[in-house]
Amino acid sequence: MSTLQERAAKVPPAPERQRIDRWLWHARLTRTRQAAASLAASGHVRVNGTRIDTPGRLVRAGDVVTVALARTVRVLEIKGFVERRGPAGTGERLYEDLEHDPRR
Repeated sequence: MSTLQERAAKVPPAPERQRIDRWLWHARLTRTRQAAASLAASGHVRVNGTRIDTPGRLVRAGDVVTVALARTVRVLEIKGFVERRGPAGTGERLYEDLEHDPRR
């Protein structure tokens, strides 16, 4: 096996599910994971129309997340997950903004 194949074999696959606080932070909807956990715990997040009150709620690809932020409400469909928080471009690929969807 070449070095590239060895490195690719060591990279864990993207998870199928993730905690909502981690996903909000990785998608760059909040600045810190603690802020994401507080947002979820305070009831400002809905998953598939159901209000959640725990940051440990697991979400999957295809779930619709509604987040009430300071001056706006975002409606997002989860497209994927990452293990680590990356640059803004990576965060934007984790969701589709349904409010600005031309099909609606």
